[in-house]
Amino acid sequence: MRRLLTAIAVYTASLLTAHAAETAAPLAKVTVVFDQALPNAAGKSMKGVLVEYGPGGSSPAHIHARSAFIYATVLEGAIRSQVNDSPAKVFHKGENFSEKPGDRHGVSANASDTEPAKLLAVFVVDTADKELTTPIAK
Repeated sequence: MRRLLTAIAVYTASLLTAHAAETAAPLAKVTVVFDQALPNAAGKSMKGVLVEYGPGGSSPAHIHARSAFIYATVLEGAIRSQVNDSPAKVFHKGENFSEKPGDRHGVSANASDTEPAKLLAVFVVDTADKELTTPIAK
């Protein structure tokens, strides 16, 4: 009887672990690739951020630094994006979009469950702003 209960416990734990792994979306890999103060705009900097999504990857809903103006270009694959209350849209390699200061980025995800995707987000931001992205509390 003890072996049967142990076997049931092990089986249940393995099912729960497998289900958790299946339901958790992989997060994005985010790398600052350049950070340069703008010599003709005191107190402003330009920062390039490479965002890499594996298949099915996504970022949590977020806002950016209050001063941030962002221009993003899809470098590889396709990115699903939703800013503020506009409908979500899929952007393919070579397409771009922008975000204005104060925008809420509700959806940022790889549009494919089988292929990777990358985008380059270029920020024009107050040099003093160190946190570029803040998750939106649910």
